[in-house]
Amino acid sequence: MWLSLAIWVPIVAGIVLLPLGKPGQENLVRWLALIGAILGFLVTVPLYTGFELGTAQMQFVERALWISTFNIHYHLGIDGLSFWFVPLTAFITVLVVIASWQSITERVNQYMGAFLILSGLMIGVFTALDGMLFYVFFEATLIPMYLIIGIWGGPRKIYAAFKFFLYTLLGSLLTLIAVIYLYNASGGSFDIQTWHNTPLSMLEQTWIFFAFFAAFAVKIPMWPVHTWLPDVHVEAPTGGSAVLAAIMLKLGAYGFLRFSLPIAPDAAHEYAWLMIALSLIAVIYVGLVAIVQEDMKKLVAYSSVAHMGFVSLGFFLFNHIGMTGAIVQMVSHGFVSAAMFLAIGVLYDRMHTREIAAYGGVINTMPKFAAFALLFAMANAGLPGTAGFIGEWMVIIGGVQYSFIVGLLAATALILGASYSLLMYKKVYLGDVANDNVRQLQDINCREMLVLAILAVCVIFMGVYPKPFTDIMDASVVNLLAHVAQAKLQ
Repeated sequence: MWLSLAIWVPIVAGIVLLPLGKPGQENLVRWLALIGAILGFLVTVPLYTGFELGTAQMQFVERALWISTFNIHYHLGIDGLSFWFVPLTAFITVLVVIASWQSITERVNQYMGAFLILSGLMIGVFTALDGMLFYVFFEATLIPMYLIIGIWGGPRKIYAAFKFFLYTLLGSLLTLIAVIYLYNASGGSFDIQTWHNTPLSMLEQTWIFFAFFAAFAVKIPMWPVHTWLPDVHVEAPTGGSAVLAAIMLKLGAYGFLRFSLPIAPDAAHEYAWLMIALSLIAVIYVGLVAIVQEDMKKLVAYSSVAHMGFVSLGFFLFNHIGMTGAIVQMVSHGFVSAAMFLAIGVLYDRMHTREIAAYGGVINTMPKFAAFALLFAMANAGLPGTAGFIGEWMVIIGGVQYSFIVGLLAATALILGASYSLLMYKKVYLGDVANDNVRQLQDINCREMLVLAILAVCVIFMGVYPKPFTDIMDASVVNLLAHVAQAKLQ
């Protein structure tokens, strides 16, 4: 029952917090939220210790009849493709609770409750093996994130929340149609693994591929449906931005792995050129857009789109190192993007502005913090020895195997990444103290130090020793590539 516990422990903890909204209960709520988040993370540890390497079979499987009329099951399981996103989600939730300890002062119970409930729902997406269960979890994640943006966001929070909800919901409606179609095509089953083996004509595969594309491309987000992300990041509270970038964007990428590629492999091969082209545009064009941003959050938001372009690129190269690199990139981006947004949150809590021009010389007043910020900026740029390098390097090698031109174009991201990451660092941290506001800044406290230090350890460990991450996903990647290589036209 470890997967059920991973889903429901944070959800129940979040629900328990909701009635605790009386004045004076804020500290109790914060401690209960932290306990709930830590418990949610601890129940994912046995997944790692008990995971069997060298097999592509689903593990920790749970199955129970949910709605008998439509043959819908509460069916959970993980393999090497989905494993790392379960502990990663729970881990980031713990850090977000700690990071939001002092910055959130109003409706603390609802804020913390929304994050815990969101954590459980996202884990549900990564573990669902029933198509309708997946869809329910996938759509349900919109509700707490919509509230987090709309209640605790910035001046244009309502606009951003509405844009976020509309973009993601409209894409998902086509997915629902595809899910119902596959239910009929498979003889009345919502089992995702049954769908993997259901023969479909090329026309059917094409429609299903683009129906799933509508939802997953928006969620990643891929160019040109990425425009909602910068607005949402700018308005969202720091914790919301961290979870959105670290975890929620991965829901769309995971959907390609679990649905688009194995269910419609012939269509995936047919339109791989389109996916590669869109991914390269995201990597290069959006990287150039990031360079000219004047808002730190907007810059990191665009860099997230560029980094996620590597993920979709790696999937459609159809070689082992490219796909493995894409999944590694998903995990490493979870650490690096969360670190970048939480670091921006540290500055925002002190100065209440994210404008790059408002800073300058921060290293003189916050030397400890500036050291962490430099590490995360280097990781965001893909410096060897950090988590940001491993996935991108593997995808570039996969791109070269596919086509030298594709590999060359993908490699430009390392130059662009260094440009926007180090340019921001130079303007914000280096040089003389720019103004009195910067001169009065206080260096990070113990709580902030703890959060940033934990993320720094993760970024360096994954960059230096990625083997534990790749070992778990290896067999499942091999199995998926073998499956996608076989035509399933009826």
